[in-house]
Amino acid sequence: MPNTTGQPKLKRGYAWVLFFAAILVAVVFVATPIWIIMPFKAQTQNGIAWSYALKSWSPLVTILCSLLALALVVSMWRASRWWTKSFFVLAMIFTFAVTWMARQNHFEWMFHPITKAGFAKATEASFVDNKDMVMAIEINGESVAYPIREMAYHHVVQSVIGGKPITATY
Repeated sequence: MPNTTGQPKLKRGYAWVLFFAAILVAVVFVATPIWIIMPFKAQTQNGIAWSYALKSWSPLVTILCSLLALALVVSMWRASRWWTKSFFVLAMIFTFAVTWMARQNHFEWMFHPITKAGFAKATEASFVDNKDMVMAIEINGESVAYPIREMAYHHVVQSVIGGKPITATY
């Protein structure tokens, strides 16, 4: 039984369900690793394994989901009204953004290295409490200490200590 748009209601209903499912699958493959691997959040070995598995598959899955969503939009475009077409355009922009995000290394965004570490004398370092744990390095008579709470966020610091370039990681 055709509706006012000329497409059978059942076929158009399946197209809408498939359209939303494609977008949802793309979002899940990109958002889940971001949610699981968060700074300062407890992580499990299984969670990390799932996160990396989804991250490794997300480029292919998001392309397939974007192509499916685009094909469904093309098939429903002619029979749609202007507000539905506007929704399609916005949904496809969102889907393409998710597809782009699948190719980014968001872990690097969250844990960006400190490339120009600032230093303060121990007597002037009021931001470090006596109870704070630090990573200490001494090279050629020059000593530095990196607070663990900073290293836990950045994970890597690059600097020059005692005339030697170093990379410290935590």
